[in-house]
Amino acid sequence: MSEHGSLLGRQVAHPQRYAPELLEAIPRQAGRLPYGLNEGAWPFFGADRWRAYEISWLMPSGKPMVAVGELTFAAGLPNLVESKSLKLYLNSLNQECFATMAEVERRIAADLAARLGGEVRVRLQSLASYHPDWQPLPGSSLDELEVAISDYLPRPELLRVAGDEVVEQLHSHLLRSNCPVTGQPDWGSVLIDYQGVSIDRSGLLAYLISYRCHSGFHEACTEQIFIDILNHCRPRRLTVATWYLRRGGLEINCWRSTQQSAGLNLRLARQ
Repeated sequence: MSEHGSLLGRQVAHPQRYAPELLEAIPRQAGRLPYGLNEGAWPFFGADRWRAYEISWLMPSGKPMVAVGELTFAAGLPNLVESKSLKLYLNSLNQECFATMAEVERRIAADLAARLGGEVRVRLQSLASYHPDWQPLPGSSLDELEVAISDYLPRPELLRVAGDEVVEQLHSHLLRSNCPVTGQPDWGSVLIDYQGVSIDRSGLLAYLISYRCHSGFHEACTEQIFIDILNHCRPRRLTVATWYLRRGGLEINCWRSTQQSAGLNLRLARQ
């Protein structure tokens, strides 16, 4: 078993019955302690929006149903869910009978809330009604900048300001970090939306690329980027949002912001 008590790294049989006990919670606060952030005293609002593409159950007639699910976890929840445990839990619903899709939503929301310590919003859509819009990230891309990279672990000292105060959105598709349980790469895109003294773009891009060999959960990486920019660049307003690619039928998108309502529900071409 791994450091996090995870099922990852072990051969696990496909669950044949409803098994909410498969859900594994990971305390968020452990990843926040290095920044001196006390419980409940975080300098951000935010949420994590997971999309699940492998949800299925049985109608009372025995006919299978499939759906795409959107699960939203507030950043204030004391725990996040380990991804493989969520996948196995969702698979445990495959042979369970539910009269309606709303009943499935309620069951998933209740099980996650009980394990993670707070309310989780769950929305399921049939494939007939699921028509996501593919959208580009807003603002200017950093990815064409010429930068020299020599270190692939987070280097917040690369962040610096230069110039006048601006309101701008900057994004990159060159974000990569690694799962702290499996060591497998997690590919993502990131948006920085801020108001303040202009952030040096080359330094910002080099900083984002420096996550390439870093081990961290998607949520923790998003928070680390937010905190580092907040501490080193001192913007008056800041939102950091990440879109990570799907693994195991699950896709994780996170946002942290100085503003209470700042989440962007976009779906990118790579997703």
